[in-house]
Amino acid sequence: MPDISEIIKRARPRETTVTLYLAGDEAAEVERLEKELAGLSDTWQPDSLGAKSPGEKLAKQIAATRERLKKSAVEFRLRALGRLAWSDLVAAHPSKDKAQAWDPETFPQALLAACCVEPAMAPEQVAELFEVLNEGQRIELCQAAYDVNAEATSVPFSVSASSILASLTAGK
Repeated sequence: MPDISEIIKRARPRETTVTLYLAGDEAAEVERLEKELAGLSDTWQPDSLGAKSPGEKLAKQIAATRERLKKSAVEFRLRALGRLAWSDLVAAHPSKDKAQAWDPETFPQALLAACCVEPAMAPEQVAELFEVLNEGQRIELCQAAYDVNAEATSVPFSVSASSILASLTAGK
């Protein structure tokens, strides 16, 4: 059994990555085109054997717009804080409500600034970023910052990888 010094040397803080798509206009365009395409499939009837479905053009527009949306992806890499850094951060953001461990208005943004290693952000930059993100994106980032600190680390199970590997060995 390894001694504690070896264990401490091997230990690494937990990390996680959150991917956000920043082109909100492109997301809206995909939704609009999808609705238009759904409406066509109910009404369009070919008038000849050579007739092309107007859905083909829309499908190509959707594919191109989705590619632009994918290019707007930004990854945020978060790393867990150590015990003292966590404790200090909680202490720096006390709640007015004694039933809460921290101030729900200030703590999440401060936690994100402290945990985000790529891109590194100051608390003021988190505030600026939050002005252009929607509520769902803000929640996703803040929840990931909390989870990377609060959840235990285990070996995640991958259904996809397990299925692929099982299919490779099926019948053997």
